[in-house]
Amino acid sequence: MGLRTGVLLVVVLLIVALAALNWGLLVTPTAMSVGFMQVTAPFGLIMLGLTALLGIFFVAYIVYLQSSILMETRRHTKEMQAQRDLADKAEASRFTELRNFLEAQENAHMARNAERHAALLARVEQLETVFKTRSDQSDNTIAAHIGQLEDRFDRRASASAAGMPPAV
Repeated sequence: MGLRTGVLLVVVLLIVALAALNWGLLVTPTAMSVGFMQVTAPFGLIMLGLTALLGIFFVAYIVYLQSSILMETRRHTKEMQAQRDLADKAEASRFTELRNFLEAQENAHMARNAERHAALLARVEQLETVFKTRSDQSDNTIAAHIGQLEDRFDRRASASAAGMPPAV
């Protein structure tokens, strides 16, 4: 129980105790004016009834305020949840866009790598072709030189067998 509730409860108990102790005085009829005429009624009981009526109105007003605050809080909570959901969807959308962007970058990177690989393979094939051509040319040149050397040896061998001086 809060401090305010405790104070209110003490005040109500004091009013009830005061009314119980002075009940005879409260119900004693007296002449009183209600503005435009005079009536005889128990003034204390009327004042006690008006105080009770004021208390009832006060409680009703507090209940009304509490319910309106609760309804406003509920509406505010729903709006906050809607904003939270919207933010979550936006964040998910950003993640999806980021994933798509990264996939596009990866695909572009893979395409560039494939092009580079194809260019490298073409260059290697070109170099192999050039190397094979040069190797064939070297083989032919060496075969021609060996053939010339064999011809020279054969001529020298045939010249020395015939007794002629070797030709240079």
